[in-house]
Amino acid sequence: MKQPFLIAAAFAFSVILHAQETTQKQVEEVFEASIDATRFKTHLQKLTERPHVAGSATNEAVQRYMASVMESAGLEVASYPYDVYLPSTPGESFIEIVTPVRQTITQQEDILEEDPFSSDELLWKGWNSFSGNGDVTAEVVYVNYGTREDFEMLKELGVSVEGKVALARYGGNFRGYKAKFAEANGAAGLLIYSDPKDNGYARGLVYPEGPYFNASTIQRGSLLTVDFTGDPLTPFEPALPLDGKKKVKRLNPSEVGLHTIPVLPIAYGEAQKIMSQMTGAAVPLAWQGGLPFTYRLEGGSHLKVRVKVDQTINYTRVANVVGTLKGAELPDEWIILGCHFDAWGFGATDPNSGTAMLLSLSESLGKLAAQGHRPKRSIMIAHWDAEEHGVIGSSEWVEQLSDELGAKAIAYMNFDGGVSGKNFGASASPTLKKLITEASKAVDYPYTDQSLYEFWKRGAAEPSIGNLGGGSDHIAFYMHVGVPSLSGGAGGPTPYHSNYDSFHYYSTFVDPEFQMGPTIEHLAGLMALRLSNHSIVDYDVARYATDLKLHFASAEKKVKAYDPSFEGFAASQQSLATLENAAQELAAALEQVNVQGISKKALKAVNAQLIGLEKSFIEDKGMDYGSWYRSLYASTDPFSGYASWMLPGIEYEVALKRSENLNAWDERYAAAINRLTSKMNALKDYLGQL
Repeated sequence: MKQPFLIAAAFAFSVILHAQETTQKQVEEVFEASIDATRFKTHLQKLTERPHVAGSATNEAVQRYMASVMESAGLEVASYPYDVYLPSTPGESFIEIVTPVRQTITQQEDILEEDPFSSDELLWKGWNSFSGNGDVTAEVVYVNYGTREDFEMLKELGVSVEGKVALARYGGNFRGYKAKFAEANGAAGLLIYSDPKDNGYARGLVYPEGPYFNASTIQRGSLLTVDFTGDPLTPFEPALPLDGKKKVKRLNPSEVGLHTIPVLPIAYGEAQKIMSQMTGAAVPLAWQGGLPFTYRLEGGSHLKVRVKVDQTINYTRVANVVGTLKGAELPDEWIILGCHFDAWGFGATDPNSGTAMLLSLSESLGKLAAQGHRPKRSIMIAHWDAEEHGVIGSSEWVEQLSDELGAKAIAYMNFDGGVSGKNFGASASPTLKKLITEASKAVDYPYTDQSLYEFWKRGAAEPSIGNLGGGSDHIAFYMHVGVPSLSGGAGGPTPYHSNYDSFHYYSTFVDPEFQMGPTIEHLAGLMALRLSNHSIVDYDVARYATDLKLHFASAEKKVKAYDPSFEGFAASQQSLATLENAAQELAAALEQVNVQGISKKALKAVNAQLIGLEKSFIEDKGMDYGSWYRSLYASTDPFSGYASWMLPGIEYEVALKRSENLNAWDERYAAAINRLTSKMNALKDYLGQL
């Protein structure tokens, strides 16, 4: 039989907990009522009036608009300028079939009568920033996706790319690695095209009749592939303005390892003009694309192509724009939501659907605060510049504020192109997976009678949540500093990085009813408010052990595929067993905490310890392929640039099919897991003393 005072204490705790839940529910109801469903469309239309590449006058106009909106909403707005080393214009370029018959290859999309945006004079030809310069004329070799494995296959087939123009299709890896591998194998130049099998008529109707790439659509994009993320001349340091008070040492561009061969993107209609004249051996079946002929490995001596690029890379002023709704009780604990705003053209889906959603969210949160419901923690709405050139703006900001972020940042939530379709998906670090899942249950999906959660899981027991990889602004937060992060939103077919990514395309094919913007805003706002208002940071601490067990099982399977004698990660497995117990005990202890009985000082101490959990995986030594990537838990794949590498130290050994370093990595991972376990036990003990 329980003692009367224990029964009374339990009852009191339940009453307090119920009161907190009721208050939070009321706040969420007021927030939902504050959302103006028309604002997303208004912002998207304004943001995408003109093309706005990083460093352009039109991109500066976008900065001013975003700042004005957030200031009007009641947020404190700050600009963070940087002088970064990048090409702000395409420069000069030229592509031509020289023999057997001269034919110029078109480098820009067709002007379409149906799309008034397609004739904008600010739209540029297809280009790849950080291309090398050169003017080469050579034979052609088809290299499939231009992956590391594709170039190895060419060697096995006896096909050399030495001195040739490599022709690769988009997909399979980051375009910068196509250039890196082509150059490493001796190619004189590189052309990259979008194959209709991957995005074109083989998938469905093409633009303007449908959403897929037409024969003139060109995917632009950066080629930057240094062994860190951000400005190529200032690793580990912010690229502060050259005319500012604080001076930052910059690398010599010749020391960075930028590409030296000319690289250009083309449309599949133009690639067909080259590929239809190739006469070499047929490609392996898996390399066959969607153009109406058998693909060939080599063009033959009769077919020569000229590729010319003259692109100036220099210091360019860019600036992040960050709005802060200061927390009422814990202003030095931050929840950060972000999306970049620079684009290759109009950027309607990528990125500005996410930008428009965040601007609308800033207005809704401002209304909420004005009605007396200011969040407990600070909510920051961040708009990043120069992401398209190499995830630069956010990386410089993280480097500039790394110490503060390490101590204050609860979470970073990324919404790059976050409203670019009607499907939904998300990736997250372990502690935030429950947050997004639970929040999705409280959001209605606009085109069915389901919740967003029900639509997302599509009949499964639970929705699939991915692991964070590369390619966007969460990288520095999660992989360099160790801030729990997530990336989510609505997606679908888009005119990715092309001149057709306009408001016309969006309003015709992406979401003509403009209902997904308010939907994702509702979700993002709920996540931010729940993290902000829960007195103790609402991490799912038990998820670490669950996910790590899966990751180690996967890693062991991969190693044994090339080394059957491998006996497993014994030290890590032993540490995992201890972690699992500690995580369950901490989760139970957190559930029992009576926050009303904790002093403000103690509450801050509890939250500081929770913020420190993710840092258990951060090591200054970093990864062998780049010490800037400091997280032992997750990293972008250094061979593809996009894929998610869990336990990246081990994944690197797997990629190289090496076993000799695995024991050392086992010890490093066991030590990291033990650090996490120790922190959990210390926090559990601290809670027990309150």
